[in-house]
Amino acid sequence: MYKTNNNMTKNQVEMYIRTDLDSTPRHDCKALASAINEVAKEVGHDSYALMELLLSNTPIPSLYTHSYGFHTRNGRGLIESMKNAYNTYTS
Repeated sequence: MYKTNNNMTKNQVEMYIRTDLDSTPRHDCKALASAINEVAKEVGHDSYALMELLLSNTPIPSLYTHSYGFHTRNGRGLIESMKNAYNTYTS
């Protein structure tokens, strides 16, 4: 999959989970994409990178999400923001 500054779609999230993570989606991919896009817009960052942070714990150096392999306060905050946004889209 390619990196993009555009909004993530349900299909892109589902394809990432199936191909890159070799897994079956257990969550609502449409709500997940919406949550990722919401946070990406808030922080002005690439939605693909945020999806990788959330789903596969991939660091985002420019947002200082990890330090010595652990989440920083900013990394935890981004993940929590995406989780909270996801919950609003699913309820």
